[in-house]
Amino acid sequence: MTTVQFKTDNSVELELLQKINQALPEELQQQYNDLSAKMRSQTITPEEHQDLLTLIDIVEQADGDRLQHLIQLSQLRNISLAELMKQLQIHPQLVYV
Repeated sequence: MTTVQFKTDNSVELELLQKINQALPEELQQQYNDLSAKMRSQTITPEEHQDLLTLIDIVEQADGDRLQHLIQLSQLRNISLAELMKQLQIHPQLVYV
């Protein structure tokens, strides 16, 4: 994820920007990447598959939270979500498990 820094005097904007830029913990992201690779190569065990499903829930929740923060910031700035994402240089990524 790209981290873009903006100067703002608005504490609400600053808080939203910090939340938007907050990444998953590196260990969690690595585990997700490793298990996703095993799933794609069809070498995942049933226990690992269950772990992956749990991680998918965590990632989806984090993505949903981030989207909500983006929407709030776009409303605060009175611009479209697409324009805000362009300003912040956020590009949607397709994820394949």
